Amino acid sequence: MGRLRRGHEAALSVSPRPVLPLDALVAGVRSGDRAVLSRAITLVESRKPGHRPLAEQLLQAVLPLTGQADRIGITGVPGVGKSTFIETLGLRLTSAGRRVAVLAVDPSSSRTGGSILGDKTRMSGLAADARAFIRPSPTSGALGGVARMTRETMLLCEAAGFDVVLVETVGVGQSETMVAEMVDLFLALMLPGAGDELQGIKKGLIELADMIAVNKADGDNALRAAQAVTHYRAALRIIEPRSPAWRPPVLAVSALTGDGLDELWGHVLRHREVLTANGEREATRRQQQVRWFRSMLEGRLLDELRRHPAVGRLLPRLEAEVAAGSLVPSLAVDRALAAFAGRSEAEAAADAEPQP
Repeated sequence: MGRLRRGHEAALSVSPRPVLPLDALVAGVRSGDRAVLSRAITLVESRKPGHRPLAEQLLQAVLPLTGQADRIGITGVPGVGKSTFIETLGLRLTSAGRRVAVLAVDPSSSRTGGSILGDKTRMSGLAADARAFIRPSPTSGALGGVARMTRETMLLCEAAGFDVVLVETVGVGQSETMVAEMVDLFLALMLPGAGDELQGIKKGLIELADMIAVNKADGDNALRAAQAVTHYRAALRIIEPRSPAWRPPVLAVSALTGDGLDELWGHVLRHREVLTANGEREATRRQQQVRWFRSMLEGRLLDELRRHPAVGRLLPRLEAEVAAGSLVPSLAVDRALAAFAGRSEAEAAADAEPQP
């Protein structure tokens, strides 16, 4: 009987917790309650239609508390040491009195949709720090590997009093562009002695970066790191910077020893000072808000399109005809939109006819 009771209790412990009311969520986030913050983030990440109204009310309620944090995107090719770098930098910041939130975009399995969720294991020291908060978020197949609600999570963390938000990308695909459009400063971590510094994904990183740091500049890598710094500085001379007021610095750092991190953070603060003084920081954030709105509008419209009964019945046939090469994609789109608007395929075809 005891075993049955324990088993029953274990089952209850893993069942979904009820959603807190709005007042409790707002109060918990405002007070920096980490457990409530986690539940609030889970709410805004939820894809259940019934959760959306409460999530939107919550975000609107805490909006006046947001916008004060330094938002920093961090990317780099796999193996560059992002996790070690973020943990070492984060611990230095918390020891200096800052409160650090790490939003580690977690690559969901393309086959199962599951999330690796290994960030707290990879950053165990920072995860145990009372002034830090780490939130791994599954990408759920979102474009570029960026979690659908990373921006909302950022707002909740800011409302909870975190004044530094570090957004780690998976370092592949289009995630760099998407993260660069939601942060104040985009930092690219590079490897020393990794061959041609301007090939493939690295060139894209250089063009997006507000700062480049060659990591692992310690031991036998020190000389190769210095050479890489020289290469990247030369490359930046022929690439137009994202801001006319800011020339991206390049420096060597070691997440293992901490060398160069104080200089790196000094550049972060100087970047904020320069772009705040000329109004560019605020203007960029306003542009990001508008792009965020448009992106969410497009995503919501796509969801509505897929849920529409007539479109749902038509899509399998349209996809089959496009795959077979018997229907051009543009015409298939016209027919899907016609079904969404309540028009027949004949009406859609008539609209597509050239006018005399």
